[in-house]
Amino acid sequence: MSNPTAAMLVIGDEILSGRTRDANMYYLAGELTKHGIDLKELRVVSDDAPAIVAAVSALRDGFDHVFTSGGIGPTHDDITADCIAQAFGVPIDVRADAAALLQAHYDRQGQDFNEARKRMARIPDTATLIENPVSIAPGFSIGNVHVMAGVPAVFQAMVATVLPTLTGGAPLLSQTLRVDRGEGDIAGPLGGLAQAFPDLSIGSYPFQRHGAHGSNVVIRGSDGARVNDAMAQLRELFPET
Repeated sequence: MSNPTAAMLVIGDEILSGRTRDANMYYLAGELTKHGIDLKELRVVSDDAPAIVAAVSALRDGFDHVFTSGGIGPTHDDITADCIAQAFGVPIDVRADAAALLQAHYDRQGQDFNEARKRMARIPDTATLIENPVSIAPGFSIGNVHVMAGVPAVFQAMVATVLPTLTGGAPLLSQTLRVDRGEGDIAGPLGGLAQAFPDLSIGSYPFQRHGAHGSNVVIRGSDGARVNDAMAQLRELFPET
């Protein structure tokens, strides 16, 4: 039985402009791999409501899970929650459970729970809250879409909250062999190996260091014995590495 699939939607003009380097995709990919959920697609969209709605609608129909990051803060350009509500066709407003969490937090901090901060309590109807132990403002899940903050520390905490609630499959295992030959030299043998092991992913990643060039060949799969067998054959193909 194949593993569940996932897509990630990164939201924010700051990513597309190059002002911010996204770290969340790298983290999510690693955590999903360990949990046995296959990340199949990544999309990045601007802070544009129609683009967000269209992306969410397409991805939630195409994958078992969708993870979003960004756009659930207190400023005017944090529009993700409203776009998710629109994509699902449900109302959105300040939710009492989310507002209570934030009110208590700002009371402890001696700060005003003002109108801007109340924006972070706007949650679509039928959604369930995702705990945020870092800065309290919750994310939420609705259907198969999990909506999370863009700040890496908060995103990671929310992933840790959500993943145990999801049914995964077999964790993806991988082994790597450095081959000190160019891809043009190894392409033929690798193609044959890939045909012999169609259930595995066999990738070649070229490198050049200190004037030498070669490729790191990575074999991935959920069956450890099959990965071992393929790696053994790879070593036979290139015994000098």
